[in-house]
Amino acid sequence: MADAPKFDPIAMMTGGQLPTSVEDLRGLLDGLAGFLNGDLPKVGGFQKAIPLFDGVTADLVTPTGDGPFPVLVYLHGGGWVSGSPTSHNKLAHRFAEAGFLVLNVDYRMAPEHPFPVPFEDCVEALRWAKREIAAYGGDPDRIAVGGDSAGGNLSAAAAIALDGDEAKPRAALLIYGVFDFARLGEEGDGPAMPGLDLSPEVGEQMVEMMVGSYLGALPGREPLLGDARVSPIHAAAKLPPCHVVCGGADPLSSQADSLVGALRAADVEHETFTDADMPHGYVQIEMLPPARPAIERMIAFLRKQLG
Repeated sequence: MADAPKFDPIAMMTGGQLPTSVEDLRGLLDGLAGFLNGDLPKVGGFQKAIPLFDGVTADLVTPTGDGPFPVLVYLHGGGWVSGSPTSHNKLAHRFAEAGFLVLNVDYRMAPEHPFPVPFEDCVEALRWAKREIAAYGGDPDRIAVGGDSAGGNLSAAAAIALDGDEAKPRAALLIYGVFDFARLGEEGDGPAMPGLDLSPEVGEQMVEMMVGSYLGALPGREPLLGDARVSPIHAAAKLPPCHVVCGGADPLSSQADSLVGALRAADVEHETFTDADMPHGYVQIEMLPPARPAIERMIAFLRKQLG
């Protein structure tokens, strides 16, 4: 008997075509939110869009039980131009289910707000958490940062920027992130998602759409590529203990490998995992068998680092 066709919501919603504009990418992630957020785990509470500063808000997901709880400041992915706390709501609930108070930050995005605004918003969100999170049941002395894709980049960059600051997070979850913009595009680096027939030309167009929106057009952005606020690999020695994860079929796996090499050279405490054959974004697609084990490994890491 022939194998049954695999259910692939991304392919169904896109017709197998990769989004090539900011509007299309935003529409794709908005459309996937219902699928990604189905059957939410039980948590103690949820507050949407609590104000932080300058119009920046965050969703707050609270565990069951009594605090103060260890805190995860989560920075969503979406290529610096798309995504939201809503697109990553279930993932935030998974961490809250495990006992972490999650501040799911709605930082401002490009192209309306190019670099350095998204980066600065993420730095300030960590400072806000240090000052204010006790009022929401969080422990200001047990804060980690984490994010996926663009959020992985922003998590690493923000943690480095806070080196020596009392708001520096105690740990970082770095989920299939970009850590060296100068090498983006080498060894196939670029977007990869299940169900999408991705030609090199279309992939390059999508990468340029995201990177150009965030950093500006070439050649003007070239001086930024070695800046640790953009390419955190250049200051990896300033990172807190890190959990680095990527899928084996994700073209960004070379970015993860490069960061792990830099962490090892700098003797920064870290752990790294590669899930074979997994594409970009797989941690949120719980129908894929490696997704939940990957989340459980992250939870174990946070428990080890935050207590």
